[in-house]
Amino acid sequence: MKRLRPVLLGLLSLAYPPLVYLGLGHFEPRWMALPLAAMAVVRAVATREKMWLAAAVGALVLAGSSMLGNNALPLKLYPVLVNAVLLTVFLTSLVYPPSVIERLARLREKDLPPSGVAYTRRVTQVWCGFFVLNGALALTTALFASDATWALYNGLIAYGLMGLLFAGEWVVRQRVRARHAHG
Repeated sequence: MKRLRPVLLGLLSLAYPPLVYLGLGHFEPRWMALPLAAMAVVRAVATREKMWLAAAVGALVLAGSSMLGNNALPLKLYPVLVNAVLLTVFLTSLVYPPSVIERLARLREKDLPPSGVAYTRRVTQVWCGFFVLNGALALTTALFASDATWALYNGLIAYGLMGLLFAGEWVVRQRVRARHAHG
């Protein structure tokens, strides 16, 4: 069950925007806040990390606001919260190394050379920029776009952009490795 929780949370997070969009067509926002509250409780139970506990509290605040005001906006702000938490995690790792990306790299390559550490630090900075931009777009769609546009961006386009960043970084990493192997 312990290993299932992160997978369940990941799937729920991926499905969140389309579920909210579809659900708002049939239910009041106060009822759509229940899945967000449940997701927050599962996240709080699944982690001991302060950042993710803070995310769970933030999600509960959003869910509670939606329930009390019967308003969809707090539900639509959840992707903004997720980007803010991820930005905080990545930024904190830059201030208190090793960076998030360095930790991931060391899972595959224990003896990461100094050039690898510098590269992973730069990649972590790029991800910080992504979370700023993605969070700003998530906020813009929540405040100013239709529910359909919000769901399209936050439920599909944002994940596509994330995939492009992953793929682009992989290509760059292969070139950097080749350059250092021959240099």
